[in-house]
Amino acid sequence: MPAASSLPSQPAARRRPLIELLTVAGCPNRDAALALIERIRAQLASTAQVQVIEVPDQPAAEQLRFLGSPTIRVNGHDIEPGAEHQPEYVHACRLYQGPHSLRGLPEADWLRQALRTAARDP
Repeated sequence: MPAASSLPSQPAARRRPLIELLTVAGCPNRDAALALIERIRAQLASTAQVQVIEVPDQPAAEQLRFLGSPTIRVNGHDIEPGAEHQPEYVHACRLYQGPHSLRGLPEADWLRQALRTAARDP
């Protein structure tokens, strides 16, 4: 029998993408954000796992690098382009810049793109 080190390597098993919805208690956009996630998952026939995380206070917000409620991350990455450059973590509501105004939800296309990228990454 050949030594384990001489066996051909097996391709790594693909893990399902993880979508995290981070919110604060009483967030008025929590349910709409969850509905957005479910709608985009269905459109893409995604098997991504969804996890809802309630951020209880400011220290938790800082520890989680939380940019406000609701925040959607795919495999640990905020779906908003450029979000990784935001230096301030807050236990508060979050607003997103839409094409014509501020909104309480991120763009659906950001989530679509994040899920497509996650599906390509090993």
